[in-house]
Amino acid sequence: MDSSHTETSLEWGHSALRVVIAISPDGVASIRELGAGDPGPRPLAQPLVEVLLAGHGRSRASHRFSDTAVGRRLTYAGAERVRDGRWHELRVTMRDERTGLEAHAHLRSAEGVPAVRSWTTIVNRGAAEVVVLGVTSFAAAFPSGSVGGLQVARADSEWLGESRWRLRPLREEMADLNLPLHGQDGRGRLAVTSTGTWSTGQHLPTAALLDPASGRAWLWQVEHNGPWRWEVGERRDGAYVALLGPTDIDHQWHAVLAPGESFTTVPASVAVSSFRPHDAHGEIHNSAYAALHGAAAALTAHRRALVRPHPDRSRLPVVFNDYMNTLMGDPTTAKLVPLIDAAAEAGAEVFCIDAGWYDDDGDWWDSVGEWKPSQTRFPQGIEEVLSHIRGRGMVPGLWLEPEVIGVRSPMAGKLPAEAFLQRGGTRIVEHGRYHLDLRHPAAVAHLDEVVDRLVEQLGVGYFKLDYNIDPGAGTDVDAASPGAGLLACNRAHQAWLEAVLDRHPDLILENCASGAMRMDYALLSRMQLQSTSDQQDPLLYPPIAVAAPLSVLPEQSASWAYPQPGMDDERVAYSLCTGMLGRLYLSGHLPTMTGEQREAVRAAVAAYRDIRTALATAVPVWPLGLPGWADPWLSLGLTTPDHTYVGVWCRADERATASLSLPHLAGRQADVEVVYPRHLPVWDGEWDQETGRLVLGKPVPGPSARIFRVSAASPSSPDSSLLL
Repeated sequence: MDSSHTETSLEWGHSALRVVIAISPDGVASIRELGAGDPGPRPLAQPLVEVLLAGHGRSRASHRFSDTAVGRRLTYAGAERVRDGRWHELRVTMRDERTGLEAHAHLRSAEGVPAVRSWTTIVNRGAAEVVVLGVTSFAAAFPSGSVGGLQVARADSEWLGESRWRLRPLREEMADLNLPLHGQDGRGRLAVTSTGTWSTGQHLPTAALLDPASGRAWLWQVEHNGPWRWEVGERRDGAYVALLGPTDIDHQWHAVLAPGESFTTVPASVAVSSFRPHDAHGEIHNSAYAALHGAAAALTAHRRALVRPHPDRSRLPVVFNDYMNTLMGDPTTAKLVPLIDAAAEAGAEVFCIDAGWYDDDGDWWDSVGEWKPSQTRFPQGIEEVLSHIRGRGMVPGLWLEPEVIGVRSPMAGKLPAEAFLQRGGTRIVEHGRYHLDLRHPAAVAHLDEVVDRLVEQLGVGYFKLDYNIDPGAGTDVDAASPGAGLLACNRAHQAWLEAVLDRHPDLILENCASGAMRMDYALLSRMQLQSTSDQQDPLLYPPIAVAAPLSVLPEQSASWAYPQPGMDDERVAYSLCTGMLGRLYLSGHLPTMTGEQREAVRAAVAAYRDIRTALATAVPVWPLGLPGWADPWLSLGLTTPDHTYVGVWCRADERATASLSLPHLAGRQADVEVVYPRHLPVWDGEWDQETGRLVLGKPVPGPSARIFRVSAASPSSPDSSLLL
């Protein structure tokens, strides 16, 4: 503890992160510094933890999670530093003498990574029960002296239109009210929430606050497979950020804590950056994108530290899935065998049979739940097909939607009523399905039997775990509120996944929810890859794939590549490029393609297999800025110490040009070569060494795409080379 005239402070961190917790004269703790570089302006005293209790409310009326009455009263009681392998952890204890409530703020950060994971545990040490309406997982002031210059990056999402990011001034989200004149903090805030179990069904739990003038940025994610809230608000002397799980006002959540009982929030992570790149003249590029790129690199490293160890992380096998624009949920032995052969010849290493493999009557939506192979689709048994997959050197996979039971399924009557989500004694039905409550042992036993049977008896090594309904606010069975019941179910789902992988450590699990309606790091810290969309139009897919690495590790980001026989050569390459800067996820009617088309697919797979190891260590950049849904040009870069892999998609019908910004290579000669496709007409290219810009020209009409490798030229190279 270091002393000053008015407060004491606690410093914690490591080589890449410095955190200063300030303790005011009246004992309130707050984060005064959270950064990877020079400290910013002295931020406001936003309490470290905010707790909203029914009997205490806020210190001033609003809908904010800033300046709750309990948050203002929580006083510092001590701190503990813990080291767990590469992880540093700080635990700060605070107490509210009036209620007896004790709060423990946890900050956890991996050595060398400028990011922190944060959560809060509250314990009722008082004599009376308390009703909790909301608790922050993270709350802090942003290190900028002026709200007026800040920008916020956030994303909307929906089925087929996932990850639609936008970057805009914060003042466009909240007006300048001249708060100092009024001598009071405001009441408004930019609050973004998600309800139900589609955690990314409307908005993303990932967002950023950026200060272009200083290059400082915070990029955060709420790590929950259920409801969440993040908010940015303005106080008289700056902006604050609050990250939460479910709340009473948003999600019908409250918890009742009897004396001695505790509650722990969902975790949230914040990556920080003070990224200040220099051009050839030594001038600082003060831009929101420079700050965002620095924070994205930090959050990428943090995610890699979070995810569960698994053999898939070093292998990154190419997956062929029979669904998208191909069998569309209608697999049979006769249809699958030629697809399996063609996928193997293309170089796929996993073959996943998607929806329909359990269906005998063609109307399976509301009858799923037993997960037994169809006898009509596979006359000799599905074992014949799975054996053929293995015989062609691929891992067999199956589609599974484990958390639902169709209303016509035999399992709907075999499982007890308590094994399903309910409201008022009635099972919740959504789109012809019931939803399992994985708090109940019968629900867990059923799913364990299904998974163990398919793995141990049929040799399945890959599951695409889909999730196509959202049951709403939750369940009131054994819960103080529907939201509390849902939170417990969300956590039971996480525990079930952990147990599955404990029993089957080589099993690969794909996270899918109608595409990417549940793309969060509660699940992605456990599962190995993420479906990014159900979008069937190859022209609309690239903005989704380009934006994905802001939310998902590149090596987990599985975007469909579904070339078809009716496509011309450029369209085939365009579709394949969409999947190559992530997890290549193939589909398409390969058996009926021409020999030249099949060779184009084989070349894409071979090129991907050459670069995939590098992609697993790369960090993302956006050379054309964050993608707009209708942008004619789109670009994603993945940088490694040796190379930058740049994907470029042009959706303009006419010949066109674009200028890509790669400031980390400014002032250096560069070699630019095509990774894929090498068999199609070259694009025009010019490297501007002084500015670090790659100017590209698409010489062909219609949509076209390329994957490039950009490398700093060796000192002995007299000139940069462009092999486009």
